[in-house]
Formats: sequence, C-alpha cells, structure tokens
Amino acid sequence: MNRVFVCSCFGVTEEQVKSHADAGACTPRQIASACKAGTDCGGCVRRIQALLGRGACPRRSQADQGEPAFAELPEAA
Repeated sequence: MNRVFVCSCFGVTEEQVKSHADAGACTPRQIASACKAGTDCGGCVRRIQALLGRGACPRRSQADQGEPAFAELPEAA
C-alpha cells in the first residue's frame, strides 16, 4: 500500500484526512480535532487546506443553515 503522509508528527495520511472530510470535517481545525493533524509543528496545515479545497465539505450547506455539520467523526487509525 502506498501511503502519502500529510502529517509526519502524528502519522496521518491523505486517505485519513479525506475520510474525516467525508464524515463532515470541513476545516483544518475540525481535521485536527478528529486526528491531531496540524496541532504539533503546523507544517501540514496548508496541505490539509489543499486537500479540503474550496467547497469540498459535503455538509457545508447544513452548517451554513445552522444545522450540525457532522455527528461523530471516525477515530484516527
């Protein structure tokens, strides 16, 4: 398996970030809450932002309307 690490500090892969985004994490802060990526040296925050992209959150419209954007994010593997 070819793993591309986004966060070396916590061993978080691109696939994990995408999985958390699919579960509703729309911002680097929400990704950090889900798996700690971006909370140590901060070197991966721009990469996380790039992976999230503009409008990549499938639940953003819910959040914009004041509804919960996500229920429970999957734990980091």
